[in-house]
Amino acid sequence: MTTAQPGPCEGGQVHAAAEPAHPLSASRKRWVLAATVLGSSLTFIDGSALGVALPAVQRDLAAGTAAVQWVSNAYLLTLGALVLIGGAAGDRFGRRRVFLIGVAIFALASIGCALAPTVQALVAGRAIQGIGAALLTPGALAVIGATFPPEERGKAFGTWAGFGALTGMVGPLIGGWLADAADWRAIFWINVPLAILTAVVTLAATPESRDPDARGLDGLGAVLAVTGLGALTWALTAAPDLGFASPIILAGLVVGAALLAAFFWAEARQSHPMMPLGLFSSSVFSGINLLTLLLYFALGGAMFFLPFDLIRVHGWSATEAGAAMLPFAAVMGLFSGLAGRVADRFGARLSLSVGPALAGIGLALLAVPAPGAGYVDGPLAGMTVLAIGMTLAVGPLTATVMGAVKAGHTGVASGVNNAVARVASLLAVALLGLVLSTVFAGVANLPDARAQLAQVMSGAEITPVVRDAFHAAFRAVILTCAGCAGLAGLIGLLTAPGPVQKAA
Repeated sequence: MTTAQPGPCEGGQVHAAAEPAHPLSASRKRWVLAATVLGSSLTFIDGSALGVALPAVQRDLAAGTAAVQWVSNAYLLTLGALVLIGGAAGDRFGRRRVFLIGVAIFALASIGCALAPTVQALVAGRAIQGIGAALLTPGALAVIGATFPPEERGKAFGTWAGFGALTGMVGPLIGGWLADAADWRAIFWINVPLAILTAVVTLAATPESRDPDARGLDGLGAVLAVTGLGALTWALTAAPDLGFASPIILAGLVVGAALLAAFFWAEARQSHPMMPLGLFSSSVFSGINLLTLLLYFALGGAMFFLPFDLIRVHGWSATEAGAAMLPFAAVMGLFSGLAGRVADRFGARLSLSVGPALAGIGLALLAVPAPGAGYVDGPLAGMTVLAIGMTLAVGPLTATVMGAVKAGHTGVASGVNNAVARVASLLAVALLGLVLSTVFAGVANLPDARAQLAQVMSGAEITPVVRDAFHAAFRAVILTCAGCAGLAGLIGLLTAPGPVQKAA
């Protein structure tokens, strides 16, 4: 599932904002903060709730393995590729306006998802949801930055992030319960009244603001990023069914790689690039973004495939699978502040090496339980250790990325890091789906292994042989995630600064 926690560096956009032009009363500020919390909760609840409901989605829409991956991929693709240009659009055209446009797009797309008659229609709706999220997420943070003076922004963003953790905590429970007792489509209907309430509060309480120095938008970069990532992701997702020797798969890989190369070429020549390549001249900035890519690849892949293993191998209900995510959200929500103080005292290097390493250990523990395991002898230990590791790592990412660049570039630096995290989850679902299919086919040793895997993912009755083969494939996936997290810890040890951090 898509992680519902705030991105690793979204806070940087708050601190980088200018001084509010028209200071508001304390009461008015609280209403502005409420509007941003309500708007952001659309993405937090939707993402975490849908993850545990995906098996039910696949069963009801008779979707194949690749199709259900695209239910997640389509959203991550448009969000990851467009979140940078979404923030720039708010600066230029008005932060409140762009935030409200994002809320409206997300709500309308949610209605489309709720009414989707086929998995193809659901994927299209999810892609449009990602466009809305790419506008409203940076828009919410920019509104906070334009409303609160610098000395109040830390508390305001902490409140925003705390509510994000809370909604991320209840999301899997809501999604699991709806999948079991009602209808997974209700996950999308929930967004409609939330969006209406967000719009009402925003229009009543939030003043408009913009950056008078903001200039053009990088439309070419946005198009190249979406099409390049889309072609590459499609090819990797379809490869298990068509084979890497298929001309259409080879064409997808070549076209995707060429478009991404064109994206970097364009960014080096644009006057207002969405991803300024000069930022990567800092070894700390480059290293921490590589760490982010690996760590969120591990987290995104694990959270997508874990519900399938809990439901299909261990025999859990969707509600029980949702409850298994509680330790992660609870630890993140309760101890993020303490983790930040640890990083302030001992330096980012400790947190960004030990945190990902612990996350890797937690992921490895998720591979240990045998089929049919319960909660205590199943995912409890792994989810708890994973949560501790992520809690240690996520907070210091913000300060480290911002401290690695000049003061005037902190906002775009945090946005780049947030986009890297989103794209990492996108690549994880595609690449780890390939790992799952390959290992399953090798272990099952059945002539119709592809059809058997589709039955596992769709909720159909399966034999013990097929169940054990799927669990073996899941273990390969989760151990790959653990290895990526461990490698992220090593990169943190080598590149993160110690207690004294200097800007590049």
